[in-house]
Order: sequence, then structure tokens, then C-alpha cells
Amino acid sequence: MTSAIYTASIPVFKQMLGGLSGVLAKADAHVAAKNIDPNALLQARLFPDMFTMLRQVQVATDFAKSVSARLAGVDVPKLADDEQSFAELQARIATVLAFIEGLDAALFDEAATREIVTQAGTPKEKRFTGESYLFSYGLPHFFFHTTTAYAILRHNGVEVGKKDYIGTY
Repeated sequence: MTSAIYTASIPVFKQMLGGLSGVLAKADAHVAAKNIDPNALLQARLFPDMFTMLRQVQVATDFAKSVSARLAGVDVPKLADDEQSFAELQARIATVLAFIEGLDAALFDEAATREIVTQAGTPKEKRFTGESYLFSYGLPHFFFHTTTAYAILRHNGVEVGKKDYIGTY
């Protein structure tokens, strides 16, 4: 029987990263069709103190890979965060998808009760059970950054809608 934590994480990350990839493809086509500098969208933000669209995608993929890795009890893969184009963001999404698709569901059998310790934010160290980590921390952050990337592109005229955001299910 597949772990409920696996079912609530890996398929969700795969679906939403697929949607994000589709939204980025539409953004790339949009800049080509309108003869717009891609950086107009890649560097766009909703407000000056928020991350750029490019950074939103990097952080969303960081959450997908790190949450999945920690729940599976494996090392979190490192990514360089040096993407500068839609093609490079697509490659990043493909890398993360390959990683999470390669995680055996059996690795998640004890994930609900596994202790997860993070070092980000204030206070620096946070301790969770796997279940609380996924539902109270990992998924909310992941959805925030995927939604914000979508919203930046939509706000800037890319013709995307809810079906694009949701992806294939």
C-alpha cells in the first residue's frame, strides 16, 4: 500500500510542476510572438519587495525537491540557481521532476512520523513531523511560489488560465 504522504506529495508536485512548465511555455511563446525581451517577464514581480518571476520558479522547484527528499529520507539535491531564460527554467523543472519521479514510494512509508529539521527562516531551526512538514510548511510554500509565478505572468499579459495553472490531472 502506498503511503498517504507519498500520495499527497509526489503526484501533487508532478501535476503542479507540469502546469508551471506549461505556463512558462506559453510565456516563452508570448514574448516571441510579441517581440518582447524575455527579461521583461523573467524579471517581473508583483511588488518591488517580492521575488522576480524567475526566482519564484526557482523557489517553487526548490520546495518540490527538498520537501520530497526530506520526506523520503534522502539528501536534498543541490541546484545552482543560475537560470536566466525560459529554456533554463524548463530544464530546471525537468531535473526536479526526474528527481522526484525517481523516488521509490517505499521511501515514504515512515514519512509521516519522520523528524524533519529545516534551517531556513526565523527562527533558523524548525522541527516538524513529516506530516506537519508537508501540510503546514512544504505544500503551502510550494503553492505560494507556483501561484505567484503564474500571477506575475498573467498580470503581464500572458494568456493563461486556471486550466494552465492546474496542469494535467
